[in-house]
Amino acid sequence: MQEKTERRSNRERTEATRKALIAAARRLFVEKSYAETGTPEIVAAAGVTRGALYHHFTDKQALFRAVVEEEAAAVADEIDRAAPAVLFARDALIEGGAAFIEAMAAPGRTRLLLLDGPAVLGRAAMDEIDGRHAARTLRTGLAAAMGSGELPELPLDALTALLSAAFDRAALAVEAGGDAGDYRKTLEAMISGLVRRG
Repeated sequence: MQEKTERRSNRERTEATRKALIAAARRLFVEKSYAETGTPEIVAAAGVTRGALYHHFTDKQALFRAVVEEEAAAVADEIDRAAPAVLFARDALIEGGAAFIEAMAAPGRTRLLLLDGPAVLGRAAMDEIDGRHAARTLRTGLAAAMGSGELPELPLDALTALLSAAFDRAALAVEAGGDAGDYRKTLEAMISGLVRRG
């Protein structure tokens, strides 16, 4: 019993250290940028040793990737909650799109996912991460809309890529001070424009 408790507490300590590193890194990457943040600052902010950092992550870039992955997962979770399977496919796409714009308004998120992410990790790595998260939700919604006949049959990868780019551009514009309502309305009109008539 004591051995199990020790193992569990070691696992819990390990997870707590990892979470502290990710949280501290996120805060610093948003405040200062990836390039301007050093690992000594991260370990000091997390209250851990440099050895603990390298136990969990091979380097600063691997830590940054963990931050980005966590942010991308949070966005996808918000989309999934806003667009349950019980909605008509078109409505799910619209609600999911609105949830994306709202989720991306979290302080620092556009910088992490849309600016520093591609610059630090590269476009291919960011596409892979997005493909597991927000782009996955969009692709699933589009496939469902096509499957139900609400949207015409179009090349799914191309449609996902183009709509995803539009959503990303909207998030950047809102971050820069654009009216979120205007962008939501315009994205809704784009999706509605794809819907089959009668």
